[in-house]
Amino acid sequence: MNVMGIMLKANEMRIVTLTGSRTCHEMVNAKFNKLALNKHPEQKDVKELVQQIMDYCNANNINKAVINRRSTTGQGAGGAGTFLLEGAILATLNCEIDFVHPATLRATDKREADHKSTKPKTVDLGKAYDLAYEALALN
Repeated sequence: MNVMGIMLKANEMRIVTLTGSRTCHEMVNAKFNKLALNKHPEQKDVKELVQQIMDYCNANNINKAVINRRSTTGQGAGGAGTFLLEGAILATLNCEIDFVHPATLRATDKREADHKSTKPKTVDLGKAYDLAYEALALN
């Protein structure tokens, strides 16, 4: 099963795809990791992004996507860019989509950090990795 973790932040999405299980997994297509929209996108920009997402999912046989749960209120609330990206993903992907809260990621990281040896060092890619890791099979 190929699982795609998508970290939404402003007008960008960081993507990490994993295959395998929690104890034995590897990254798929490690060189591809970012899609973005202009801060003020036009219809053609959104259509192009949607096509890129669909092409990536088809090329990598994505079975499931996991997205960070956006805050809707308060200081860390998701802005218009993340709202637009989330809508494009929900409208585009044919695979199962799950949303994961940051607290769930922290709890899993505390319990299973020793299984995450291939986790990228950059913060946003690390979070995308954690999102994909959440959907991997336990064995």
